[in-house]
Amino acid sequence: MNKTLLIILGILVLIILAAVGSYNGLIGSSQAVDASWAQVQNVYQRRADLIPNLVQTVQGAANFEKSTIVQVTEARASVGKVNINQNQAPTDAAQLAQYQQAQGQLGTALSRLLVVAENYPDLKATANFRDLQAQLEGTENRITVERSRFNATVQAYNTKIKTLPTVFFAGFLGFQPKPYFQATAGAETAPAVKFDFGAAPTPAK
Repeated sequence: MNKTLLIILGILVLIILAAVGSYNGLIGSSQAVDASWAQVQNVYQRRADLIPNLVQTVQGAANFEKSTIVQVTEARASVGKVNINQNQAPTDAAQLAQYQQAQGQLGTALSRLLVVAENYPDLKATANFRDLQAQLEGTENRITVERSRFNATVQAYNTKIKTLPTVFFAGFLGFQPKPYFQATAGAETAPAVKFDFGAAPTPAK
C-alpha cells in the first residue's frame, strides 16, 4: 500500500513539475511575443510621428497635389481609430487583420505621396524633404524587419503550445494560439498616380 502511494505521489510530483515548467515556458514565450509586438508598435508610431512634418513640408510646394495630402492625412487618422492593445499582442486574427489593413492603406498613401513628389524638383531639392524621405524609407524598412521578428516569435510560441508535454497544459492554463501578420494584398504593385491639383480624393474601391 505504501509503495503504491509513493508511486502515485511520484506521478503527481512529475505532473506538477511538468505543469510548472510548461507554464513558465509559456509565460516566457508569451512575453517574447508581447515584447516583439511593442517593437512593431514602436516603428509604426515613428512613421505616424513623421507624417505631420512630411505633410507640412509638401504643402509648401506650389500646386502640390492636394488629394494626395488628404489621403495621407485621412489614412493616418484611420489607423488611430483601430481599437487595439498597444502593449499586448493581439489574440484575435480579425482584429490584427483590421489593424494591418489600416496600416497598409497608410503605407500606400505615403508611397503615392513620394511618387508624386518625384515630379516636384524644387521640393526634392529641399534638405528638410530629403531628410524626412530618408527617415521614412528607413522606418518602412524597420517595419518590415520588426513584423518579420514578430511573426518569428509568434511561430515559436504557437509551436510551444502544441508540443509535448506543454500541449496538455496550454489550453487549461489559458494559452491560445496568436495570429500572424499576413502579406498585404497588392503590396507588390506600385501605387497608381493620377495628377489632380485640388480635387477631392477618389474613394478607394
